[in-house]
Amino acid sequence: MAHSKTRNLKLYAEQPPEVAPPKVDALDSLGQLLGGFRQATGWSLQYVDGPPTSRPSGLTWSAPVNPGVGATLGHLRLEPVDSKQAGPERTSVDADSARALAAGVAAMLNELSETRHALWKREAELAAGVPLVPHCDEEKHLAERLEAVLKGGAEAVDAQAAGLYLLDEATTALKLRSSWGLPLKRLTDPARRLQGALGDLEAMLGHAVVLKEKTVMQHWNVPEDFSSAVCVPVSTPTTLLGTLWVFCTRGRDFTDRQTNILEVVAGRLAADLEREMLLREGIDGARWKKQVAAVERLQRNQLPTISPLLDGWKVSGWTAQAEAVGGDFYDWFCLPDGLLAVAVGDAMDRGLAAAMSVNALKAALRAHGQYHRQAERVLKQLNLTLWTGSAGDQVATLFYGLIETATGRVCYSTAGRPSAIVVRSDGWQSLSQSSPTLGGSPELDFEPFGYELAPGEALVIFTDGLRDAADSAGRPLGESGIAEPLVGRGNLSADELVTLVRRTFRSHTEAPDGNDRTVLVIKRTEP
Repeated sequence: MAHSKTRNLKLYAEQPPEVAPPKVDALDSLGQLLGGFRQATGWSLQYVDGPPTSRPSGLTWSAPVNPGVGATLGHLRLEPVDSKQAGPERTSVDADSARALAAGVAAMLNELSETRHALWKREAELAAGVPLVPHCDEEKHLAERLEAVLKGGAEAVDAQAAGLYLLDEATTALKLRSSWGLPLKRLTDPARRLQGALGDLEAMLGHAVVLKEKTVMQHWNVPEDFSSAVCVPVSTPTTLLGTLWVFCTRGRDFTDRQTNILEVVAGRLAADLEREMLLREGIDGARWKKQVAAVERLQRNQLPTISPLLDGWKVSGWTAQAEAVGGDFYDWFCLPDGLLAVAVGDAMDRGLAAAMSVNALKAALRAHGQYHRQAERVLKQLNLTLWTGSAGDQVATLFYGLIETATGRVCYSTAGRPSAIVVRSDGWQSLSQSSPTLGGSPELDFEPFGYELAPGEALVIFTDGLRDAADSAGRPLGESGIAEPLVGRGNLSADELVTLVRRTFRSHTEAPDGNDRTVLVIKRTEP
């Protein structure tokens, strides 16, 4: 630990510890391997620490050993064995064969050493992945634990008081959060401004500040009136938390060993604080996960799964949210006079916000659909509901259709640009229309459109998350990419057509793109 001295002040600059590299000769089987090599070949293969400095007389071959740490820690040396020691063994293999075998041994030793080094790093990473589990019977509150650490650290260096000062959120002030040997009323004192706190600022630069006499205390803006003091930083590997001050009633020096002890104490304080923060975040995160899981189940259970019991009609759908919950949905419900209402929508948001918006949209859709028999009127009322019930930042796309099950007539209207195609045995046709999105303005009007679905034809409706899904070259799947695999598949049920669309999407897209996607298939079966 390097340090510079003045008459009444010492600054200790903390140096990062040197990591001892692994030793190749720690392999227990290395000696046995080298001995067996000599016995089998009549050549001497030895491991020598460090890179070769010069070529010894009689040296035939050498290879470095690098166990994956970016430095050559040693090398293997191949030499002929003296004839007096080896006897007839010397001629058992020629030089080329011995070098080839030694090269294989060196390669194997490198791989083994690299594996050990990777395992060493991996075990440390796994240690950091051990979950923090709060115990209901924690022996001490955090306040007691911090005070105990301060007491132990101060007593270890023969000091009479200690204080833990932590930065506020704006990093402009330091507040005493825990102390030992100081009056409890100090905890009620206002925070100290960081500006002008030279001792704290110097410590936060990575130095241990040792003030040996009272004469220099005022200059360094020491927070308490004592004769000598030490200030060290309190930080995690990524975050500077504050400072630890240790005070003594008499003027004195602090040795390097005592300063090191206080740095260890500061690390313990940082670890306790970080553990408490992680526990709180973990508990909050677990609570949020439960809530999101509940919303996910609710959203999934609200999707219709049983095809309506209508002769000559089958309906099936599939939705995949990019996150646990999202804004895509499909729906169908029966109305009087043989009408079947179908819908596919996208709340055009993500996560919980999208889930809340889409649930409100679905509820309003079913409510307005009960008394309006024109698709465009339903969309107009939905748009007004969405506009008046939000701050103007909630928009949605929607396909809404009313199917006369007796004739196959489909009357529909769209908001935004959801895709709709008709697939038949000899081709396909796009019914897609582009319209304003829901929620954009309170005075929007929507156009009615129509199509008569013949027996054997299927109406396929899907959102832009499916239509615009791109492959590795950035090419979107498009309406044709979804329609063409369905052409001529009149023998498939609605469920099987949905499965084919999903298979087409997965074969086209290699990785998720973060978009929700939905498909709904309405098939009019053959009589």
